[in-house]
Amino acid sequence: MAEASARSGIEYLDVLTRTGEKTGIGKPRGDVHRDGDYHRAVHVWIYSESTQELLLQKRADCKDSWPGQWDISSAGHISAGDSSLVTAQRELEEELGIVLPKDAFELLFIYLQECVINDGDFINNEFNDVYLVTTLDPIPLEAFTLQESEVSAVKYLSYDEYRSFLAKEDPEYVPYDINGKYWQLFDIITQRYNQKAIDRSLALQKKIQRYASVTLKAELSGLSKGEREALLLVIEAAKVIDEIFCLQVWYNNPALRDWLKEHAASSELDKLKWIYYSINKSPWSCLDENEAFLTTADSAIKLLSKPAKQVNGWKGIEYKAAFPMQKPPGANFYPPDMDKEEFDLWKSSLSKDEKEEATGFFNVIKRKSQFSLDEALPIASDESSNNTVKPVNELFIVPYSQEYRALLTKAAELLHKAGNSTSSPSLKRLLHSKAEAFLSNDYYDSDIAWMELDSELDVTIGPYETYEDTLFGYKATFEAFIGIRDDKATAQLKLFGDNLQVLEQNLPLDSVYKSQDVIAAPIRVIQLVYNGGDVKGPQTVAFNLPNDERIVKDRGTSMVMLKNVSEAKFKHILQPIAAACISREQSGLVDFDSFFTHTICHECCHGIGPHTITLPNGQKSTVRLELQELHSALEEAKADIVGLWALKFFIDQDLLPKDLVKSMYVSFLAGCFRSVRFGLKEAHGKGQALQFNWLFEKGAFMLHHDEKFSVDFTKVEGAVESLSREILTIQAKGDKPAARSLTNRYCKMTDPLKAALQRLENIQVPVDIAPIFPIAGLASE
Repeated sequence: MAEASARSGIEYLDVLTRTGEKTGIGKPRGDVHRDGDYHRAVHVWIYSESTQELLLQKRADCKDSWPGQWDISSAGHISAGDSSLVTAQRELEEELGIVLPKDAFELLFIYLQECVINDGDFINNEFNDVYLVTTLDPIPLEAFTLQESEVSAVKYLSYDEYRSFLAKEDPEYVPYDINGKYWQLFDIITQRYNQKAIDRSLALQKKIQRYASVTLKAELSGLSKGEREALLLVIEAAKVIDEIFCLQVWYNNPALRDWLKEHAASSELDKLKWIYYSINKSPWSCLDENEAFLTTADSAIKLLSKPAKQVNGWKGIEYKAAFPMQKPPGANFYPPDMDKEEFDLWKSSLSKDEKEEATGFFNVIKRKSQFSLDEALPIASDESSNNTVKPVNELFIVPYSQEYRALLTKAAELLHKAGNSTSSPSLKRLLHSKAEAFLSNDYYDSDIAWMELDSELDVTIGPYETYEDTLFGYKATFEAFIGIRDDKATAQLKLFGDNLQVLEQNLPLDSVYKSQDVIAAPIRVIQLVYNGGDVKGPQTVAFNLPNDERIVKDRGTSMVMLKNVSEAKFKHILQPIAAACISREQSGLVDFDSFFTHTICHECCHGIGPHTITLPNGQKSTVRLELQELHSALEEAKADIVGLWALKFFIDQDLLPKDLVKSMYVSFLAGCFRSVRFGLKEAHGKGQALQFNWLFEKGAFMLHHDEKFSVDFTKVEGAVESLSREILTIQAKGDKPAARSLTNRYCKMTDPLKAALQRLENIQVPVDIAPIFPIAGLASE
């Protein structure tokens, strides 16, 4: 409740626009309903799986709306300044005496109710966040403690029977439009519990078949005994990193994972659930625009022994650990009910240093009031409160070193042991500095140590990419890549790192935006032996790090190429795509050297172009901060298309053979179809759709009557340069409206793309690989 509300004893509500945005005005509840102002509320339904019943409450006779009628299990207004989930928890406790943690609440949908009752004296224009709490069995009625001013009775009713009462507009029940959005409640329950196991199994089998299982290993005979010991210890640390990433995705994700693994042998369907979960590391399918392939009904069962009034013989509430059907854009980095508006309002109240911390890579944002309501969360210690800020709406900052302290301490111990085992000075420095960074939350020195790594055993471990944070693109996920350096392939790639400054000065970009001090990016080629953390779904073939703009500006970046991953993708995916989608005259031009060389250029080009920028008002900023959630997709598109431009530049300078020209463009075209199959919710897929649609519109890519594609070599060079200039200029200006316009126009599944993807679907070309790491078993022994 807002401060003014608390002082006066009158409940104030935030007044919204017709589309649900806050106006900045707060009014007393009675005035809001008198004037018909739009506002927010929560609906909480309790559903019993075993009896297929919903809990209903009878509204007290003194209520000013629908008195004496049967209604939602629990509901209430969201007071001015309050949040949705906290309100849902409080209402359930106040009205029914039931105390549940946040992981019991599943947000189903938002429902706008617009109606007038009481002869026009009560106007209800209400945006309702509809939550579902799923219990195994009905909560005994005697366990409820009813709030007399709100509730006169409770009862359970089968959801089919309740639906029929609403359909015939029974006067004993608060009315809801059966043709409106609220009907989703019944559709969701019906679909969730009536789908046949055989149908679900077939659907999951089809999804799993999109991944080609590939065993990845490397020659370890050259490693000394100390390096072998270090390798096994680092792999164990990577498994801890996997635990952290699992938690970063969603706060109930670890419970779901453990439950699925424990029950994988129970049935064929349970086995398939676990296999596909293991690929995605969440209940949302990476290749299906993050559509949920599991529901809360599949999730872990938790027991609360004292959630309500004690009843003889009742052990407590067994409930399903909930997760939303729509993947949360803020993952588990922000309060689940926080939106951009709330964050921006809070951020505007902070000092400059606090703003930098709030938008930084290595912390989570939490809500103070959640602690007192949720038993599943630890109470903030004195130490944490000293490191936090709590101005508006009780948001505050918790550094990763505190949020994941137990897991990071374990990982740090393993890295220190590994550092003591190795004889390589640079690897020793990296492992010890990274272990220290885990506990200090300062990653600068350890990232420098990673860039200077010169060791046969190659290790990348820590928080890096921000793809999971689709709300802002601020927060970094933990990941780990462990491999054996390929010295021969590494030596062949010196050309690219040595020419970054030359590329920068020749970029298709106004000179005023070009950097004068680009630093050559060291390139390391490895044979991957293990990965962990943020490596879900489609597997990366390379990465360019770090993402810290301070280091990029001062030291540049380093690149790691995963050659055995690239070879597996080319063999199992790109070659079949070329045969299916590229014209017969050009399909033979698709080759591994072109594919791998463009991948190198892609990663190099992350290190050039705008990063730290000056805005039109003279303010210093970064591309990431200005473009926010649009940054990742646009940056991937930039690296891709500028990488293609860079290859042509090298060829023109006689630094690469001229016979690469045609093969690189045709291989790039085949690669478009490969990446777009990752889905347009994913940064690489979205960026690839942008490039394909731009080049197709410019006539550089052509679709023939046989539904196969080819490259127009007379147009492709100009089209590549024009798109490179467009993206680079948007980044240089930090122009988010232009970025949104570009992505809205081109990041879409057009008819030519649909035709290609359908062809690949028909012949069941794998979308990506699912790596198997034999060494993982050795590390556990």
